Amino acid sequence: MRPNAQERPNSGSPAAPRQQIRPLAQSLAELQRIASASPVKQLAAAFAAAGQEFALVGGPVRDVLLGRDVLSGEVDLDFTTSARPDQTREILETVASKVWDLGSTFGTLAAKVDGHTIEVTTYRSEIYRDDSRKPEVTFGDSINDDLVRRDFTVNAIALKLPEMRLVDVAGGVEDLLAGRLNTPRLPEQSFSDDPLRMLRAARFASQLGFTVVPRVREAMEQLAQRLEIVSAERIRDELVKLINCDDPVPGLRLLVETTLADEFLPELPLLREAQDVHKRHKDVYEHSLTVLKQAIELEKRRRGSDTPPDTVLRLAALLHDIGKPATRRFERGSVTFYHHDVVGAKLAKKRLRQLRFDNETIKQVARLIELHLRFFGYSDSEWTDSAVRRYVRDGGEVLDNLHILTRADVTTQNQRKATRLARAYDELEQRIAELTAAEELAAVRPDLNGQQIMELLGVQAGPAVGAAYKFLLELRLDEGPLGEDAAAEKLLAWWATQDQERLTRRSYRN
Repeated sequence: MRPNAQERPNSGSPAAPRQQIRPLAQSLAELQRIASASPVKQLAAAFAAAGQEFALVGGPVRDVLLGRDVLSGEVDLDFTTSARPDQTREILETVASKVWDLGSTFGTLAAKVDGHTIEVTTYRSEIYRDDSRKPEVTFGDSINDDLVRRDFTVNAIALKLPEMRLVDVAGGVEDLLAGRLNTPRLPEQSFSDDPLRMLRAARFASQLGFTVVPRVREAMEQLAQRLEIVSAERIRDELVKLINCDDPVPGLRLLVETTLADEFLPELPLLREAQDVHKRHKDVYEHSLTVLKQAIELEKRRRGSDTPPDTVLRLAALLHDIGKPATRRFERGSVTFYHHDVVGAKLAKKRLRQLRFDNETIKQVARLIELHLRFFGYSDSEWTDSAVRRYVRDGGEVLDNLHILTRADVTTQNQRKATRLARAYDELEQRIAELTAAEELAAVRPDLNGQQIMELLGVQAGPAVGAAYKFLLELRLDEGPLGEDAAAEKLLAWWATQDQERLTRRSYRN
């Protein structure tokens, strides 16, 4: 299973718990099934006819050994070849319905073959210089050299086609069996070549449940500042992949403990500074990780395990308390964090902008953080219908995520308190459902529209209409639907108390 294996430095790590991977006979049978299936068979034949080497490589081979289905249509198939990019395109065009360039300068083309998206990359090596965010690429002629330059041993396994020969030059199968995450070369060299691999180590620690060997962990600590040459977009994408894992907490811990998080998400490690040595307040860092785990569990329970991960919810859960370090105060023997929700929302906006998240994601994450405390206190004094309406209005498009985040934010070990809060939120959701059914809360609007306001008050479009509309909206939230006649009566009474000259004075030109 490990021909052409090269000697690797001893990591010195203790054996991790063995992973449940497919028995060898089943793995070989599954690899044979993949090699015989379209599009793999077509591609292998086409490259062989052109006299080029061709192999399934990396994640797909790893996933077969882990017992995962790589022909489901949800997993992209990655291949490597001795063909140069222009030769690869010519070969792909003989079997593919579509071929496009993912970076032929870097040797990668993509194609659609029998409904499957595939990527083919020329054998290569790549190096990131100290002052550059783009790699220098050199094409090669040896699959062994190509595999050695890959990120981790478990991703440096290839199946040469059509001859069905497994190539494992760095002990990837052994590391799969042992549940280890190691690099084919010295990790300092691997991470220096592409610093993003350090973030990938954290993701795979969560995604695969593997243990990062000591030498890799030490290199992550030593080279953390190398992340400065990596683009914000690449870091963002890797962060999203991590938090969308079933259990991102091990990877996040690794990022914090190796100081990598300091380089792109410093608000997370900073939460440890909000710890209180006198135990007057819970551990904010551990609490945040727990909230994230609970939010993921609730997300799956409410929406189904097959539903795609909600990145907005998970970011908000992770960052919901990042305003606490800046707002911590000691008062009369206790700790306070007044307005940490508002401060946290502003910090999240700033950080997510720097990581190049889209505006809608930023807006929704910040809104969830700003609202995450709104519910607490409901169980002590039941809200009026007006307060419930405002909760729904303010939640808007993030209301369902707010339900999940608020429930996940209960991490108390006091079972009686946890039960009381859960029942209180059950009651709030029930009241929201009842009011929504009765009043269409999802689209709360005043009983009169702008045109009706202008006709009733005898004013033109301007500040007066805006003020009147706001008055009617607050009235609608306080008292529910009134009907047009009652709303008109209350509007006229309100109008009689206003400085009409000021409101009707045009302060701007149309």
